[in-house]
Amino acid sequence: MNKIKALLFLVFSMAALSGAAQFNDTSQVVLPSLDYSNPRKYNIKDIKVTGVKYISPELIINASGLRRGDSVYLPSDYISNALQLLWSQRYYSNVRAIVTLEGDDAFLEIALKERPRVSVWNVEGVGTGDKTEILKRLKLRERTELSDYALKNSVDIIKRYCAEKGFLNAQVDIRQQNDSLLDNFVIVTFDVDKKSRVKIGRVRVTGNDNIPEKKLKTAMKKTRERSLINIFKSAKFDRNEYENNSKHELIDYMQGRGFRDARILSDSIYAINDKRIGIDINVDEGQKYYYRNISWVGNTKYSNEYLDQLLGIKKGDVYDKKTMESRLGLGVDGTKALMSGIVTVSSLYQNDGHLTYMLEPVETVVAGDSIDIELRMVEGKQFTVNDVIISGNNRTNDRVVRRELYVRPGELYDQSMLINTLNVIGSLNHFNPEAIVPDIQPVSDELVDIRFDLEEQASDEFEVSGGWGSGMFVASVGVSFNNVSMRKFFDRHAWRPYPSGDNQQLKINVQSNGIYYQAVSFSFVEPWLGGKKPNPFSVSVYYSSESDATYFNRHSKARFRTIGASIGLGKRLAWPDPYFQVMGSISYQAYKMRDWSYFLFRNGIANTISLTGTLSRNSMDQIIYPRRGSEIYVKLALTPPYSLFDKHKKDYSESNTSMSDQERYRWIEYYKINSMARFFVPMLKNNKLVFMAKAEFGYLGHYNPNKLSPFEGFSMGGDGVTGYNLYGVETIGLRGYDENALTPYVNNGIQSKVYAKYTAELRYPIVLQPSSTVYGLIFAEAGNAFDRWRDFNPFDMKRSVGVGLRLNLPMIGMFGVEWGYGFDRVPSTNKRGGSQIHFSLGQTF
Repeated sequence: MNKIKALLFLVFSMAALSGAAQFNDTSQVVLPSLDYSNPRKYNIKDIKVTGVKYISPELIINASGLRRGDSVYLPSDYISNALQLLWSQRYYSNVRAIVTLEGDDAFLEIALKERPRVSVWNVEGVGTGDKTEILKRLKLRERTELSDYALKNSVDIIKRYCAEKGFLNAQVDIRQQNDSLLDNFVIVTFDVDKKSRVKIGRVRVTGNDNIPEKKLKTAMKKTRERSLINIFKSAKFDRNEYENNSKHELIDYMQGRGFRDARILSDSIYAINDKRIGIDINVDEGQKYYYRNISWVGNTKYSNEYLDQLLGIKKGDVYDKKTMESRLGLGVDGTKALMSGIVTVSSLYQNDGHLTYMLEPVETVVAGDSIDIELRMVEGKQFTVNDVIISGNNRTNDRVVRRELYVRPGELYDQSMLINTLNVIGSLNHFNPEAIVPDIQPVSDELVDIRFDLEEQASDEFEVSGGWGSGMFVASVGVSFNNVSMRKFFDRHAWRPYPSGDNQQLKINVQSNGIYYQAVSFSFVEPWLGGKKPNPFSVSVYYSSESDATYFNRHSKARFRTIGASIGLGKRLAWPDPYFQVMGSISYQAYKMRDWSYFLFRNGIANTISLTGTLSRNSMDQIIYPRRGSEIYVKLALTPPYSLFDKHKKDYSESNTSMSDQERYRWIEYYKINSMARFFVPMLKNNKLVFMAKAEFGYLGHYNPNKLSPFEGFSMGGDGVTGYNLYGVETIGLRGYDENALTPYVNNGIQSKVYAKYTAELRYPIVLQPSSTVYGLIFAEAGNAFDRWRDFNPFDMKRSVGVGLRLNLPMIGMFGVEWGYGFDRVPSTNKRGGSQIHFSLGQTF
């Protein structure tokens, strides 16, 4: 058979620096035996691919558009078009086709050279944290082909990241080196030179005829020039912040002062030097406007007069669109408004079932400088809750969640009750509060379904901690099961690892200093006694023993033992709001002494029976990292006034030598008042930075001045976690001072009877995940303890400041490390509190 062989070379190349993914027309075609003026028809007999290692040959053939059995005319651009498709994929650095002709058959070989692949992406010239964040943003995968597009895009991302950090002049160089271990693989390194941090050196606002430039510059909260006035505020320039927020803040400020048509005519950003930039903004204030007539359209449920009073805008007031929209409830965070107690027109309707309520303000400019406002509303129908769906609660019983709901099937939809439900579910501490987002779905014109997709988190705790108190170190080991189900106690299939699901709490704690001090306590809480009403029931027992034994004298008979038990019952109140709760309890303690020379008497028993009543309100949105809400309580503990009931009118004064201390203190009498209030306020729009303010007070009183209680006093100083409790003393922490440093010890070792403490903290989260929570804080504290009420002075406080870090992790629970500095002198040593490190340790599983 007559065979004609011809070799066709279609060579396609790309300039290495061009970065373009287009076909190169400089290919050379060699057709020595074909008539170019008379193309001939050939049948593609076979196609094979050579030179590839990581891509399937069949995929390449399919991507080219060539098919075995196709008929083609040669010479023509049929094959060159196919190769152009392969070239455009950017997977290859060289593409060519070799055609062998045999009669009417064409045999095609596609010869490729793959681009090198990347074995390692690396970033140098930045810190570890920046490197991690940059690689996260780049989203580059190893063992993928190297392309000019990927390199260019990566450089742009790195420069934008540096610009966010204030390094506007950062340079990024790309370094490639062959991987000696892998064929056709390279290691790509981005060398980052951040240069000097660039800050805002000057901000100038022009065109403002009525509003001072100083106030306009202050309106841009995160675009501030470097100056003595702003010495504590960042002057870092963030272009995204400037474009997306600062410019809008400037316009909002002018519009809030009546300049409705205010706008930015032009702005420019320029370099002052290598470390400073300047910003010039030219504004047009426009006309100043005032409210004239405000009318309501479409309202049938509430009168115009009532809505006018709620809106709080009168004729002649300066036009302020932002304030008006805030009071109407337009563009306002409903959760934040409800938690703060703000009542808007929108919340008025949405709290009464009007889920589809709509309001549109229409403005009309009249008389040159006046504006008429027509508030057009569609009240809509009242929606009833059709069904509440709960999912994700695999470990917690469904009824435990449902009994906490304030939105129930058959009731009118109420947005305020929905917010209350979110807070209560978050406070259970069994679910990730960040993931509790209700899904509200209308199912008809008057019915709505509410769905809660919950995400469970660890709530049980295993605590291992230690503290220093009374001159000794006490180790503590405790376990807290916070989701127990006692009704499943005898069900062997429910022990995984213990019967759970009913939100009951079981705590066991053991403390020891070796042979000197031991203590054990047990408590149980049922939050819904009987399961029908939120009436918490609690019971606890405890025992401690202290001796004067040492490692050299292990057989000492001197002992001080405490045995106690308490039982309590509470009730959640519906008035004034569902955050209130009242709790009552009765407790008994027996203090037994044998050859104990460190107290008022060596041998005998002191007994205490007390009734305690607590009124509390807790509206915190969550437990571990609360962002809003408050916790307030007032607690009063009373013992019977035994001395007042004494028929024989015994003389309990110390001058009565015929009465022993054992007889005087056989039955302890006192009354004790404790109160605490703390508030959480989010400081930024993202609700992350949180300000916490707290105040505490405690007082131990007496019925008979000759029969003062030697128990139940207060001890102040340190972190408040000594792990050691003797004589019923309540330990109050004050960071920046040693343990017990501020406790006045007077006659017979009786401790302070009154204290006050004030705390302010700024908290910012580093990690907020169900498995871990980490946040930093700065604090300022002041407090003091006093021996007698007449010595109490709420302004005579010992002050301290400091910083800290707290972590709540699944393996160690809540771990805190804080540094505090005490400014004031301690009476016992006449020295300042000075620098102190405080820590606590726990474990969660």
